[in-house]
Amino acid sequence: MQNVVLIPGDGIGKEITKAVTTIIDASGAKINWIECEAGEATFKKTGNPLPDETISAIEEHRIVLKGPLTTPVGAGFRSINVALRQKFNLYSNIRPAKSLPNIEGPFRSVDLVLFRENTQGLYIGKEHWVDDDKKHAESIAVVTRDASERIITAAFEYAMKNKRKKVTLVHKANILKLTTGLFLEIGREVAKNYPEIEFEDLIVDNMAMQMVLRPHIFDVIVTTNLFGDILSDLASGLVGGLGVTGAANIGDSAAMFEAVHGSAPDIAGQGKANPTALLFSALMMLEYLDDYKTAEKIRSAVYTVLQDHKEECTVDIGGSGTTQTYTDAICRLLSY
Repeated sequence: MQNVVLIPGDGIGKEITKAVTTIIDASGAKINWIECEAGEATFKKTGNPLPDETISAIEEHRIVLKGPLTTPVGAGFRSINVALRQKFNLYSNIRPAKSLPNIEGPFRSVDLVLFRENTQGLYIGKEHWVDDDKKHAESIAVVTRDASERIITAAFEYAMKNKRKKVTLVHKANILKLTTGLFLEIGREVAKNYPEIEFEDLIVDNMAMQMVLRPHIFDVIVTTNLFGDILSDLASGLVGGLGVTGAANIGDSAAMFEAVHGSAPDIAGQGKANPTALLFSALMMLEYLDDYKTAEKIRSAVYTVLQDHKEECTVDIGGSGTTQTYTDAICRLLSY
């Protein structure tokens, strides 16, 4: 039995985590859920968005499944997601994007995986005011050899393990010559250790254009933190949105799997929430635990429901059902 820290999160978080744990339990996976608190609701209740008890549980069990958390915009506490990634050195953010049956999207042949460096770059929020009048702010991007080497190596190792053929490194080394220039330099060095894998590099603005013109040409993508944050959402948009794509944050000794869409408080408690993104994140968790058989069993059930039982899916993915009917349909297939 594997202990997993479960953080339901805010808004629709409780609904979708209940749906996902119900499906995982129905599959026969040997998971013991340890529920902990974090997020805006926790902050309002306790004054702390990330309680010490939650940190202690993660330190003990090292694996987390996390629902969406609300982060205040412009003020208030900083992102808990960022805090957890930094606290547990979850340097590798992995975001698959794959076309699904009966899900509307501009393309039908997308099958890519984006690796985003998770601990450095501009996204970490190293900011300060230059003057007392707060009319001049600066933000610092940090890129190091060690961090770049480990994320690029992780991307190549994934490509090898999963029989992927190409790794594309995304940068802005024509302008940011020291930071993303270093990232590109290290990418070229690491690529030499994997002659079986095709390697290319693209400037980020060109990459954004190519992804919406020819996404089928990409396989594994690796990039820096902020570029990865933007391009991974773009990739999700190619296959139906954030509601149908999972995410993993993996380090050397801990891992967190999460839904990256918002907490959607406007539909909380109405049975409209789609648990697919968190469910796919949970499947990545099962694969991390080497339970590929159960992950594939659940994935097959989801594909069958999307293809043959559309009426039981939630409205956002083209059905007329609810969170419960969608969950029940997947569980019925798992019981056969």
